[in-house]
Amino acid sequence: MLSLMRSPLMPGGATPMLRLLIGAVFAAQALALAPARAEEIDAELAARLTPAERAALIAYSSARQQFGRQQRAYWARVNAKRDARRAKRILALDYTADDYIAEYPPRYTGPELPPELAKLFAPPTAPGEPVPTLPTVADCLLQAKAQFAFTPSLTSEPEFKRRYAREALAAGLNKDQVLRIYALETGGQGTYDMQAGINPITKQGRPISSALGYAQLLHANSTSEFVRHGAGFIKRLLATAAAPGVSREDATALRAKAAILHRMLRVAHTVPDQWSYHVRFGATPAGLAIHALNLDADVGPWLQVVKLKGLLDAAERAGRGPLSGSELELMNLAGPGTGLEMMLPVARNMPTTNFFSEAGYYRNTIVRDKTAGELLRALNERMESNLRKPGALEFARIFDQLTQR
Repeated sequence: MLSLMRSPLMPGGATPMLRLLIGAVFAAQALALAPARAEEIDAELAARLTPAERAALIAYSSARQQFGRQQRAYWARVNAKRDARRAKRILALDYTADDYIAEYPPRYTGPELPPELAKLFAPPTAPGEPVPTLPTVADCLLQAKAQFAFTPSLTSEPEFKRRYAREALAAGLNKDQVLRIYALETGGQGTYDMQAGINPITKQGRPISSALGYAQLLHANSTSEFVRHGAGFIKRLLATAAAPGVSREDATALRAKAAILHRMLRVAHTVPDQWSYHVRFGATPAGLAIHALNLDADVGPWLQVVKLKGLLDAAERAGRGPLSGSELELMNLAGPGTGLEMMLPVARNMPTTNFFSEAGYYRNTIVRDKTAGELLRALNERMESNLRKPGALEFARIFDQLTQR
C-alpha cells in the first residue's frame, strides 16, 4: 500500500494541500484494488486535475491492474508446477517438459504515470523514520563478545586462504571448484571478513545481506552448518591443543575456544534443526555471534568448506559425476536439490522462474530472463572474468603451492 509522506513544511493540523495529498493517496489505492472509472476518483483530487491528468491516472491504474492480474496468474502456474514436481520427486518419477512453464513472466508495457502525478505519492519510508539496516560484521563481533565472550582469532589474508585451501583439498574439493565459487561470490577480490554489499577493498557500501566470507554464508547457513558439524570442530580444536609442538599458550587458547564453541552449540540446539528455524535464530544475538565464527582463523575455513562439501555430497547421492565450479555454484545459489534439477536435460531450456521464488527471481539480476542452461553459462562467464582479479590469483598460487607439495 502507498503511504503519505510527512512533510516538514506542514507541522500541526491538516492543510488543504495535505488533505489533497491524502485524497490522492486514497484514490490511487482504490484504483489499484478495483476497476478504474472516472466516477471513482476522489472528488477533491478530480477537481484539481486537468482532464488529461484524470485520463492519464485512469489509464495507468487500469494498465497496472491488468498487468498485476497477469503476473499473479503466471506465478500461480509456476508454483503449481513446482508443487507437482515436488510430488513427482517424492514418488521417484521422471520430469517431463510438461512439468515446467516454458514462458517467461509478463512484462509491463503500459503507460507510465506522468511525473506531475507520480510526485503525489510518497516512498514507503517517510523522512525522519529510521531506515531498516542489516547487521554488520561489527554487530556480529559485538554479539560474539557479549553473548559468549568470544573474539575470533584473526590472521593475514594469505594465511586464511592457505588454511581454507588445505581444508578444501582434504574435503575432496578441487582448486577449480573453490576458486570459481570465490570468484563469483566475492568478485575475485574478497577478503575473509567481506560482507555482501561492502566493497572488500575500500570498505565502502551498505550490507545487502548477512553473507560473509569466501563462500558468502548467510547467518542461517552458519547456524545450520555449525549445528551439524560443531561437535567435530570442538574435537579438532582439542586435538590440536594436545598435538606435539603446540605451545602451552596456544594450547590454552585452543581449549578455551573449544569451551566457547561448546556453549554456542548448546544454544544453537535449542531450536529445531530446520532451515526456517535457523533463519530466525540466525538473526538473534546468539545467531549473529555464531555467524562471527566465519572470521576465526581456525573455525572459519572449516565452517565454509563443510558447506561446500555438503553440495558435493548431495550431488554424489543424486548420482551426479564430478561437478564443475559453475555447477557447484549453481547448487550454492539455488539450493542443492534445485541446482541439480536445473542441470537435467529436460530442465536446461526452461526459464529460471521455474526454480526460484518470485522475490528471488527479481532480486538476482543474473537470474532474470534466462533459462537454466543460460544461467549456468552466465555464472561461468562471470567467474572467468573474476578469476583474473588479485584475490583469485593469490588464491590460485596458494592452491598450486599446496598441491605441489
